[in-house]
Amino acid sequence: MTVKEYDKIIGARLKSARYKHSKNVAKEAIRLAKKYGADPEKAEIAGLLHDITKEAEPQEHMDVIQRAEIELTEMEQSSPKLWHAISGSAYIQVELDVTDREIIDAVRYHTTGRANMTLLDKVIFVADFISADRDYDGVDKMRKVADKGLDAAVLEGMAFTIADLAQRKITIAPDTVAGYNEIAFQKSKQKNK
Repeated sequence: MTVKEYDKIIGARLKSARYKHSKNVAKEAIRLAKKYGADPEKAEIAGLLHDITKEAEPQEHMDVIQRAEIELTEMEQSSPKLWHAISGSAYIQVELDVTDREIIDAVRYHTTGRANMTLLDKVIFVADFISADRDYDGVDKMRKVADKGLDAAVLEGMAFTIADLAQRKITIAPDTVAGYNEIAFQKSKQKNK
């Protein structure tokens, strides 16, 4: 499929604000991909598709996850906010025949991050945090960090997520903790050299 075809599909599936957000993430993903050496075309596609099931009903999430033969952990089952990333990666495989593992994983981990993130994973994770439509407290700082270094921006985004979830006493995805620890550990090793 072409970018235009993917654009048409998300335009039909998403409300106006979410569609605009997806377009903004794709645009930011292209910019970050060019800056940090990822594939801009894959970044655009993953950015467009990252929220493709964000507005789906709970049963649609579960149906497409099951069709893709993905088994949810107990924590994932009890965390509906994580479903769209998992079902989105399933949907693009099952319904759109996307076979590129990098794109599939970038969609899958755009919310939680993970240890051993690929360059594309990082680009989409950060682009979602700093797209033009974002206006949360701290977004300007996050944008500045993203312009200095991709790993620093991923770490900043994970720290933001962990602090927010901990403050609200909500479960934190193990993938987020693992990704945070990996990057924080690498950063501390570099400081101690």
